[in-house]
Amino acid sequence: MRHIYDTVALGELLIDFTENGVSEQGNPLWEANPGGAPCNVLAMLRKLGKSSAFIGKVGNDVYGRQLRKTVSDAGIDVSGLLVDPSVHTTLAIVHRTENGDRDFSFYRDPGADMMLSEGDLPEEMIRSCRVFHFGTLSMTHDGVRAATKKAVAMAKESGALISFDPNLRPPLWKSSDLAKECIAWGLSQCDILKIADNELEFMTGSTDFDEGAKILLDTCPNIRLLNVTAGPDGSYCYHRGMRVYAPAIRLPGTIETTGAGDTFCACVLNDVLENGIDKPDEAAIYRMLRFANAAAYLVTTKKGAIRAMPEKSAVLELLKAQGDPV
Repeated sequence: MRHIYDTVALGELLIDFTENGVSEQGNPLWEANPGGAPCNVLAMLRKLGKSSAFIGKVGNDVYGRQLRKTVSDAGIDVSGLLVDPSVHTTLAIVHRTENGDRDFSFYRDPGADMMLSEGDLPEEMIRSCRVFHFGTLSMTHDGVRAATKKAVAMAKESGALISFDPNLRPPLWKSSDLAKECIAWGLSQCDILKIADNELEFMTGSTDFDEGAKILLDTCPNIRLLNVTAGPDGSYCYHRGMRVYAPAIRLPGTIETTGAGDTFCACVLNDVLENGIDKPDEAAIYRMLRFANAAAYLVTTKKGAIRAMPEKSAVLELLKAQGDPV
């Protein structure tokens, strides 16, 4: 199969309303930032020069049109982005906590992203990628879950590497048991896993990263590259018996953490696309993690995600300033 896209991603595309001060009357102001984890990943990959395409649904409304334009302007192929004629675009209210983390409230009952069905899938696009990326927000409901599973099967049949990020959002699940079941399925399918510290604990019951990673790798030997992100505490990679830790970039300037994990994920996928999934040694893994950590820090210094992704040159300049070889 001739590959047309470096990465194809499927999932949610939505508006993140983030706090942006108060009006003269003292009312909170909210900025409508385009977002959604899968497209965040693709946006960073485009910054790194990789071709990408997105599969999903938005509503026939002002927000859906804004999202389509934003994604297209980012250089992402939107031929797989469909418009639902009757269901509005999904919205998320992102409240920033004192430590810079986020608390989410969703307007998605239903939301257009949930309406993607098996019949909507662009088969040729899915079978024409080197990496297929997905999360679990496209698995919260029956129809879109079936579409996600079919798309993953198509991608695997064509020989694509499968990338998975659980991106757990508890308010969107009918139960924690269903969330665990769907995440477990994703874990059983992927070659490349990016999982946050809280998600690792959710799935394994362990707060020890080494123990949690061992549980996942013992249960899912299909996982070839396992990365655990721990925010300001850095990131870990478990690969071919190696365990590598890279510290985060700790500098002032963080506004919010929206898109940080997605930026990290994209940088890892970029490294896999350029250098292969099998890393030769710990030094290569460390360089991969540090680049991803630096890019993730830079995206936290701006609001939103898709339009906030850093240029490769900015990441390299930051690493050079930190004393990393570039």
